[in-house]
Amino acid sequence: MSDQYTNEPMLDIYIFEISHLVEQLEGIVLNCEKSGLYSSEAINEIFRVMHTIKGSSAMMLFNGIANLAHSIEDLFFFMREKKPTNIDCSALTDLVFESVDFIKLELEKIKNGDNVDGDAATVVAKIKTYISLLRSNNAMISNEKDTDQEVSTAQYCISQSSLDKQCYKYYFKAEIFFDDGCEMENIRAYTIVHNLSRITNDIKYVPTDIIENDKTIEQIRKQGFVIYFRANQTYKEMHEFFMDSLFLKDLVLRELQEDEEWPEEDIIQEETNSNIALPNVSLNQGATSQGLISVPVAKMDKLMDLVGEMVIAEAMVTQNPDIKALNLDNFNKAARQLRKITSELQDMVMDIRMVPLSATFHKMHRIARDMNKKLKKEVYLEIIGEETEVDKNIIEHISDPIMHLVRNAIDHGIETSEDREASGKSKLGKVTLEAKNAGNDVVILIKDDGKGLNKQKILEKARQNGLLNKPEDEMNDKEIFNLIFLPGFSTNDSVTEFSGRGVGMDVVVKNIERVGGSVSVESVIGMGTTMMMKIPLTLAIVDGMNISVGKSCYTIPTIAIKQSFRPKETDIITDPDGNEMIMVRGACYPILRLHQLYKVKDVQELIHEGILIMVENEGKIICLFADELIGEQQVVVKTLPDYIKKIRKIRGLSGCTLLGDGSISLILDVGGLIKVNNL
Repeated sequence: MSDQYTNEPMLDIYIFEISHLVEQLEGIVLNCEKSGLYSSEAINEIFRVMHTIKGSSAMMLFNGIANLAHSIEDLFFFMREKKPTNIDCSALTDLVFESVDFIKLELEKIKNGDNVDGDAATVVAKIKTYISLLRSNNAMISNEKDTDQEVSTAQYCISQSSLDKQCYKYYFKAEIFFDDGCEMENIRAYTIVHNLSRITNDIKYVPTDIIENDKTIEQIRKQGFVIYFRANQTYKEMHEFFMDSLFLKDLVLRELQEDEEWPEEDIIQEETNSNIALPNVSLNQGATSQGLISVPVAKMDKLMDLVGEMVIAEAMVTQNPDIKALNLDNFNKAARQLRKITSELQDMVMDIRMVPLSATFHKMHRIARDMNKKLKKEVYLEIIGEETEVDKNIIEHISDPIMHLVRNAIDHGIETSEDREASGKSKLGKVTLEAKNAGNDVVILIKDDGKGLNKQKILEKARQNGLLNKPEDEMNDKEIFNLIFLPGFSTNDSVTEFSGRGVGMDVVVKNIERVGGSVSVESVIGMGTTMMMKIPLTLAIVDGMNISVGKSCYTIPTIAIKQSFRPKETDIITDPDGNEMIMVRGACYPILRLHQLYKVKDVQELIHEGILIMVENEGKIICLFADELIGEQQVVVKTLPDYIKKIRKIRGLSGCTLLGDGSISLILDVGGLIKVNNL
């Protein structure tokens, strides 16, 4: 990254918006390839996107990205103006995606603070060769004198020699007003001037100090941004130029007479005289509303933390032991109102943090497309429930696991076209990516109609690696399939560039469990496989049941609790190994004494004087033995401090929370407790 650029907020805007444009570009190109046609609308949109990326990158001094975007812009300008026929959509898509991948790689360098030193020369050369090929194959332009001449990238650009003031034919005044609430009007104004400087170096504008003075934002909002300039373009061409500006609310463009005087303010000459690097705010105007703003995730995290602290503080006040015995009607009334407002604020902040899975899901189209080409398969990716929302931080943790499972499904789940036809299946394989709400969780399914998992092959591999923890004849299908989630487990006989079904699946599980989720698998041989990820809507706040074990307090997520009851001694069964179980309505369930697991002293040890809480996770049930129930409460989840994690491996705990009386309660991970009991 250039040393000339140091304004981090502007860099964040650049990264955010170029990333958006790249995602938008991928979607357009995939749709074009799918339809087998690059329509005029798509060509215009791709040209606009690349023009914006080029301008923004050039102003940010990321010249590698700018030069590559310039070349793609050349290509689509040629297609827009000359309308070549017999275009190979697949080859063109490959070329665009190669360029997109370069831009993505450079963006990652920018995000990481590394040198943005990628060389796009190879890709640029391919693009120029492709343009030459289109020229030579297109009868419409066969009479061009110079087939090697570089195509102009914008209808507004003119030769440098014509930048002489005496050559300008027309004199204009433009008054510009931006959309209400678009923010950073001074930067948007500078963007227009920057683009205009490619047409003419005879420019003056009011206000003049838009770069140095942020107060000009208010002036532009109230009085507009006024530009005086001379150019060789006609009124129609200049009107089109300004109308391409984003967030444009109103434009008044007038052609002036030469005897009308210039304003007194002097300002920018040629672009080369300016060392200022500013971003071109460039989201699609049609997709942006004046009622929407972008907020950094870090600020939302901080707001969530503050709301969480406020919830705790409210509980500490309203549940203070010092006032429990007092009859304070007015205080209780005020406390109920405070609790209502706090709850509404908490819900609102949570709602703001929720984002749809659509962006994550649609990225999988590109993966499916690339794998189809490399593996020579025909696989259709179906997306269902993309509007399902989860917490922003959750999405960051599940994107890689989803990608891994989709790649596995296509690579090793779906058979080759020949094998599918031989087994009587359709030549076209299908992978379904589906999301749906399930209470306080979101369920994500990755289903394929492929060959399914081979139980015997899985058992054989597990037997060879010593991974079986119980006799094979006692294992049900689900337990056998779940063996693929063990570290290093794979049934693949060969290694490809794509992850095999089972390779790295333990990493998938760890990533999902890190956010309090779980992964399971179902499969039918010859019919296909379904991977199910269950993840919480949010990590920040959970509804929980507080229980006491001696002087210690624990919180169980309410969603996991099936029932609680006080057992009878006669209901308890002890097996030869000393493990306790209880009969409930004809079924036998294991008992886990929390005080034994966490070595808590001074507890209730008589089973009939304590209480059992029956909890469930992934169809497995266990009964937790505690002293008593304290009560239900919505708690703010805090991660366990690192120093505690380093001292010893904590089993069955997902975090902690602060209660109203100031004491700490440990939040139980039901899935982890079931694993502790080897269920």
